[in-house]
Amino acid sequence: MAFSSTPGPKHWFLVAALISIAVSCCKSEFTQDDPAQIVAKALLCFNNKYIYSSCEETYRLKESGNLNVPPQETDQYCNGPCLEETNLVLDCIDGILNNFLFYNKATVQDIRTTLSAGCGYTSERGNFNVAQHMQADYSHASKAPLISLCLPVTMITLFAFLF
Repeated sequence: MAFSSTPGPKHWFLVAALISIAVSCCKSEFTQDDPAQIVAKALLCFNNKYIYSSCEETYRLKESGNLNVPPQETDQYCNGPCLEETNLVLDCIDGILNNFLFYNKATVQDIRTTLSAGCGYTSERGNFNVAQHMQADYSHASKAPLISLCLPVTMITLFAFLF
């Protein structure tokens, strides 16, 4: 049985199926909630009474992205409910908007790095200065949008099946 290089009905069905997948994949990127609504949902994490219930108000992470923990309070912060509740707030934010930026331009990962350093048992213990733990390339790190990944993957798959 010889393989025909001209596309037959099966090839056209495959092409139509792959194009349909690409369109639905890329369409989902643009049918999300309004960006303002998404940010508003993420900001609610800071005021969730079920998350922040035991941590003292002055030590709570705020939208500013700063952690106001004095060095002499490190043990209380790290061994008490504050560290756990702050991580829950970060999980909440990350679950809603994974590229959230605080007012100081810190990312969720920058805050996690600061918490790890501040509560760790190194020379950084007690240092909760987020600015000192921020990644240098935060403003240059661009995440490829979904559409830029959908189309090439679909095209590669399409050509792999056709040839």
